Amino acid sequence: MADCLFCRIVKREIPAVIVHETETTLAFRDINPKAPVHVLVIPKEHIDALIRLEKRHAPLLGDIHETIQEVARMEKVDTTGFRVIVNNGPDAGQAVSHLHYHVLGQRHLGWPPG
Repeated sequence: MADCLFCRIVKREIPAVIVHETETTLAFRDINPKAPVHVLVIPKEHIDALIRLEKRHAPLLGDIHETIQEVARMEKVDTTGFRVIVNNGPDAGQAVSHLHYHVLGQRHLGWPPG
């Protein structure tokens, strides 16, 4: 999708603080962080939302989870704990129509989320 904010970040048309990158994923700092560590992990392929994933995306999901693990290690929250959140659709708070995973850490994250 040409006008997708995250696709434009992938293409380096919009600046972002990139934390980690692989052939299929990109991890960058959220511009409105909700925790000291707040990194977004996205597939480089445009996928609107979690509900749009297909069986063919199984290898990509593995890549995303490996990127999340690497981000947790790089941000030093792999042993203290971190939360991964995926919002699906506007009622869930998905503000950008591109699948993205929020990796949050370095503070106590209560349950259930407020």
